[in-house]
Amino acid sequence: MGDPLFLLIILAVAAVVVVLVIGIGGFGKGGEFNRKYGNKLMRLRILAQFIAVALVVLYVWLRGSGG
Repeated sequence: MGDPLFLLIILAVAAVVVVLVIGIGGFGKGGEFNRKYGNKLMRLRILAQFIAVALVVLYVWLRGSGG
């Protein structure tokens, strides 16, 4: 639990959740905010998800190789 990489994974997953909630909220509300930021937020979510998954894969790989 005190592993810095594990804590980075937790932060990355939290960032995905925050961006997703803001994006869904904007989509649900609609209006100018959704028109202006809807696509940008979903692209940001995909990038954040990629980073989170890459960190998880790195963590599993390092733990599997005894690192």
